[in-house]
Amino acid sequence: MQSNRLGEILVKNNLISRDQLGKALEEQKLSGSQLRLGTILINQKSVTEDQLTSFLSKQYGVPSVNLSDYEIDPGVIKTIPPEVVQKYQLMPVNRAGATLIIAVSDPSNLFAIEDIKFMTGYNIETVVASERDIKASIDKYYDQSASLADVMSDLDVEDMEIIGEEEQVDIGNLERATEDAPVVKMVNAILQDAIRKKASDIHIEPYEKLFRVRFRIDGVLYEIMKPPLKLKNAITSRIKIMAELDIAERRLPQDGRIKIKLGGGKDMDFRVSCLPTLFGEKIVMRLLDKGNLQTDLTKLGYEPDALAHFMHEIHKPFGMVLVTGPTGSGKTVSLYSAISELNKVSENISTAEDPVEFNFAGINQVQMHEDIGLNFSAALRSFLRQDPDIIMIGEIRDFETAEIAIKAALTGHMVLSTLHTNDAPATINRLLNMGIEPFLVASAVNLITAQRLARRVCGECKQPEEIPLQALIDAGVSPEEAPSFVCMRGKGCPVCNNTGYKGRVGFYQVMPMREEIKELILNGANTAEIKRESMRIGIKTMRQSGLTKLKEGVTSFEEVLRITVSDD
Repeated sequence: MQSNRLGEILVKNNLISRDQLGKALEEQKLSGSQLRLGTILINQKSVTEDQLTSFLSKQYGVPSVNLSDYEIDPGVIKTIPPEVVQKYQLMPVNRAGATLIIAVSDPSNLFAIEDIKFMTGYNIETVVASERDIKASIDKYYDQSASLADVMSDLDVEDMEIIGEEEQVDIGNLERATEDAPVVKMVNAILQDAIRKKASDIHIEPYEKLFRVRFRIDGVLYEIMKPPLKLKNAITSRIKIMAELDIAERRLPQDGRIKIKLGGGKDMDFRVSCLPTLFGEKIVMRLLDKGNLQTDLTKLGYEPDALAHFMHEIHKPFGMVLVTGPTGSGKTVSLYSAISELNKVSENISTAEDPVEFNFAGINQVQMHEDIGLNFSAALRSFLRQDPDIIMIGEIRDFETAEIAIKAALTGHMVLSTLHTNDAPATINRLLNMGIEPFLVASAVNLITAQRLARRVCGECKQPEEIPLQALIDAGVSPEEAPSFVCMRGKGCPVCNNTGYKGRVGFYQVMPMREEIKELILNGANTAEIKRESMRIGIKTMRQSGLTKLKEGVTSFEEVLRITVSDD
């Protein structure tokens, strides 16, 4: 394998250790070989992108280039088809007579170079570029999806007769409308644009005199386009057909899934939710990209002490660990990361999820079906007859599920689950309000983590930001520390679409169930009292976690105030 060869060269030259290579190869295996070894080593911080590019340039005696400095001729681009550059992750840069110069991130991949030589008939010379630059260039020059603006300009709405708002719908006409080239082209462009912009959700929303599409990027919704209102039903029905939903049913919510195959053998799933509203069906699609799923607990943003507490508690043989927060706060990723950490041949792991977002080898995952009676409590009862070691429940929603989960935690099983609460102390009162006895909560729960996701400041355009001293103090920075507190903010650049933010990071409140907190639970203390005691014994609040990320230059002051509340 080329990845093994590259890894061995890096080890031989002391750029990485044997342990780092082993860890990277294991992660590559878990990803189904979808991630390249160089990418994994960079993600694991075993080596930087610049170090890797510089080393490969010297090792193979080929120049390194910065592709962002080049404007590549369209004729050169046409020499290699888009599916081939996606497959091998390389980029044609220049052509001189019978020689074609290509940029590669791994010069040891001789198979790819020979394949290009055979395919094009050119002599091939290589230069080294970072994988990030190559991906950016592929997106720039090989974007096959028509831009949304192009699709909009191509639409001749006046000539299209799309069904109206009548209750009696001719399904045959509707199906034909969904096959019209402009409708198919527009839906494909929306999906591909969302993938390219790394959106987490697509919202397609009908109103009385407006039809709009919004993307959620790094946790914030942005309006992307306003398709003609006449296309509302055709676009909605096209998506429902792709998700294998009933286009005749417009009065009830429906859920489905779309799977798209991308270049390089990569798949992308869209979880589709269809909701009838006053002016038509609103569709929300959640993008599920296993290739970008981060299941390494050390990379989620936990502070060292908080991570140590979390790791200690999930490795206990029994008890309950709860992850709390609103929808979209990264609870599922935290649970999957914990499960990945615990996933060993010696452990029997079962999960009950609604829906199953990502599948993992070695874990028994069960999809909930409320309509046939397969809910969390029914699945949990069945799990207890399956000789389990570790159980994950997607969400504790009711007394019955909570009761069985607590009993499982008290009888020798490790139980992981989520709840919707504002912070860790509030989770205790939520369980008590469900009807669980205080002594059971104090005995069964090992640890509660509350979390939120904040936007990361773009690393390409970050710069210091002046924040008034009093504003920092009001936010929770100590008066002694405030004068030396340096905040960062993104100026805005092409890398971050001029938003100043790129990616997200977690804020965490990790509360182990110390004896002081158990005592308060048994004495019937309220949420405020538990919070005060947790702060007294040194447990960081969400605001304090955010201020730590602010001090490290990871996020901005604006994000800390947006995501967290004051500790007063």
